[in-house]
Amino acid sequence: MNKTVMKENFKLKNFISKNTQKPLLAMLIDPDKASQKHLKQLAGKIHDFTPDIFLVGGSVMEQSLFDETVEDLKSLFPQIPLILFPGSHYQVSSKADGILMLSLVSGRNSDYLIGQQVLAAPKIKASGMEVLPTAYMLIDGGSLSSANYITQSLPIPADKPGIAAVTALAAKQMGMQFIYLDAGSGAQNSVSPQMVEAVKKETDLPVFVGGGIRNIHQMKSLVSSGADVIVIGTLFEEKLDEIKSMKEYIQNLIISGSLKSKI
Repeated sequence: MNKTVMKENFKLKNFISKNTQKPLLAMLIDPDKASQKHLKQLAGKIHDFTPDIFLVGGSVMEQSLFDETVEDLKSLFPQIPLILFPGSHYQVSSKADGILMLSLVSGRNSDYLIGQQVLAAPKIKASGMEVLPTAYMLIDGGSLSSANYITQSLPIPADKPGIAAVTALAAKQMGMQFIYLDAGSGAQNSVSPQMVEAVKKETDLPVFVGGGIRNIHQMKSLVSSGADVIVIGTLFEEKLDEIKSMKEYIQNLIISGSLKSKI
């Protein structure tokens, strides 16, 4: 679904929000770790187990490297929507299909609440890409994440679903259309099903959940609690058997029609 073959009326918002048949599986790509050679190897490895969405973002600051990663991914996987997951205003590429316009609502650092977004706004407008207003919430995953360090913000405690729920509610009232709960790359623990359920119940917005998801059992619990998009990183490369199980689980939900009523 790159821009040359995607239908004119295709909207990422509808693809995520109104996908009533199944949860979506997203793969997070960090440009810092994604050379062209690496991506070609990845394409061969996950050929039969491709994600529904690619998210691209990380701590990289070099614009050319970021653009190159996006372009390579679109060339290798033209049928898969590619959405930017920016860590800063540098991470904007017109070659992407859309961007999560992240606002860090779990912290109190104004630079990541609105500052970086102001710097990125003109380039995003010029690109013409679809913008997905997203409340980004860092959740304690048991260890200090890169996002916590870079944004100089404290995560929401893992055992405080109520705080997460009211934070997400405030974000919805401010106009956010998506929620992203992130325990951080390599987190010891994923976001709890209890927190996902609380956020979903309070907002009824599409919920992305990422960080520390390593097996099908965690995925099932998160989906049952209300997660709409499960974000996976290196698991796609390290444990294809788990990815296969996740894909089969989603397919079985479609066939059996046993998805929970919220989807």
